Amino acid sequence: MVVKKRKKDTRQRGSYTHGWGSKKKHRGAGHRGGRGFAGVGKRGASKKTKYLAVGIQPLGKSGMTKIRNKYDDRTINIGELEKKFPDQKEIDLTALGYDKLLGTGKLSKKINIKVNKISKRAKEKLEALGVKLAE
Repeated sequence: MVVKKRKKDTRQRGSYTHGWGSKKKHRGAGHRGGRGFAGVGKRGASKKTKYLAVGIQPLGKSGMTKIRNKYDDRTINIGELEKKFPDQKEIDLTALGYDKLLGTGKLSKKINIKVNKISKRAKEKLEALGVKLAE
């Protein structure tokens, strides 16, 4: 049979300090000398080895970094084509600095498009309209 241990907070009821000694202690980070790695910079280089020993956080950056897209294509959606280029029948997106055509939005008229990359959905929409693609 497993004996269930009572929660610490219920055992501490009525104890006034909940096991932290004096009433003043455990108020904030001041009790522990600051948060994290605070205060390490204010000492000579020879003394820093004590604080930078293995197991203690090293100097420099740490934590998470943003994962960026390896292939950072400049994209445009089908729906934006008529708004940006209203009276054109042929659009060379590569010359305009776009790398890829995406399939969000609608295209109401035929426009011949030249682009390096095209998404599957964009290709389907353009083929349904009967648009010529020059990749």
